[in-house]
Amino acid sequence: MIFLPLNALGRARHTRQVARILKRTLHDEMSRTRKGGKDVIQELEERGFVAALTSPRLRTHVRSPMTIYAGVDPSASSLHVGNLLPLLGLLHFQAKGHQSICLIGGATGSIGDPSGRSTERKSLTSEELAHNVAGITSQVHRFFTRGESYFSQRGVIEDRKGKGKAMEGAVEEERRTGVMVLDNYEWTKGVSLLDFLRTVGKAARVSVMLSRDSVKNRLLSDSGISYTEFTYQLLQAFDFSHLYDTHNCRIQLGGSDQWGNIVAGIDLIKRLKAQNAPVVQKGLEGSEEEDDTAFGLTIPLLTTSTGEKFGKSAGNAVWLDENRTSAAEFYQFFLRTTDEDVEKYLKLFTFLPLDEIENVMRDHQSSKSARNAQKLLAREVTELVHGPIALSRALTAAQVLYSTSSESLRSADVLAAFEGDNRFHRVSSSALEGIPIAKLAVQFGLCASRGEANRLISNSAIGINDRRIMDPKELVSSMDLIDSHIVILRVGTKRQAILFVE
Repeated sequence: MIFLPLNALGRARHTRQVARILKRTLHDEMSRTRKGGKDVIQELEERGFVAALTSPRLRTHVRSPMTIYAGVDPSASSLHVGNLLPLLGLLHFQAKGHQSICLIGGATGSIGDPSGRSTERKSLTSEELAHNVAGITSQVHRFFTRGESYFSQRGVIEDRKGKGKAMEGAVEEERRTGVMVLDNYEWTKGVSLLDFLRTVGKAARVSVMLSRDSVKNRLLSDSGISYTEFTYQLLQAFDFSHLYDTHNCRIQLGGSDQWGNIVAGIDLIKRLKAQNAPVVQKGLEGSEEEDDTAFGLTIPLLTTSTGEKFGKSAGNAVWLDENRTSAAEFYQFFLRTTDEDVEKYLKLFTFLPLDEIENVMRDHQSSKSARNAQKLLAREVTELVHGPIALSRALTAAQVLYSTSSESLRSADVLAAFEGDNRFHRVSSSALEGIPIAKLAVQFGLCASRGEANRLISNSAIGINDRRIMDPKELVSSMDLIDSHIVILRVGTKRQAILFVE
């Protein structure tokens, strides 16, 4: 039952609350008619995306369009697969009609986040930082552009017609439909130390800062923590406060190790809001504005079923930049996913409907050797990150390098897939005339000597295309040319030379 306050202030507060209730009711109804009838939190929870929420009230608030942000650290010129989850989280919100912001840490990157680290990060020069910020900014724009294309092809994005207004409390204006990419250096560069101390510093409490796990763990370590790293949480809190004021951003998303930084931002927003707000009489029970100020959502820190940190391949990072990790290598990384992890990864890294994933896993259990679940995972993630053309090249590369059948290969596809690869060689037909295959294996770096090549041939370890070589003196014939141009010389299962015969 709702009781109407008698004073004018109470009437105004009641009117605003009724408006909010009506608005939320309308959006609840819209939410129920959406595809699948799920809000974004339900969708993420069912996919194993949510580690914790700072408040259960967020479940109610996301029924209306909101703005959310996640930050990425420019410690390198490219992101890696370990950065995919927060980016995918933003895409999930975008797909459900919310506004997403990806924040590049051009300012905070000069300090380095101590969260999850036992030692201080290496300081970057201003030139290195600028190079990294430029590379990641371009990469993030490409990622979200491809994400929108991926969505449109699969019908993932909900119809935004009629839902294009700014969030509650903001100026009524058309919402952006694309993900915004911002750099926190833009609003940090003009803030003096004194201004920062008078605003952010005055609202911070040292006892709370010391209680953060990222600080406590470093204080107990041999290396300790510098004052610079100690203040990192204030800079990240300042980002949240700025985005709250300028973009009505009410949610921050990050990994589980970001919990303390996220809570610091929420606390700063509430304190600054309390300092600037006039003292008003409380209205209806449970309706205080401060309860609905800002929220945080954390995602699990992902490890493999063996406990290893996700995103490492033979000790090296798997980059999102195709110049550092090719689309073919990227595809193979996900194709190598274990049976124990593949269902989890399908839920986290793809936008496939959950019932479809359930069907795929049911079929997978009956025929694990076919690795159809892994193939689906690799195709979906590669297309999302690198686009359909790169996926096509990756599939061609996989067929060339690992398939037992190469008859259907087209020379143009092989050329597109391997141009620039150190395993790819352009040769003239005359250069192959009279040259034994054992000598070719040495010439193209597959064997150290003719003696090694001869021994491997005697052990049936050298082949051309899909057949094994039995005679060290055998030559390449015109019958060996795939689509009149391609010869694949193989040593074992891991060494190949792809010859394009002109």
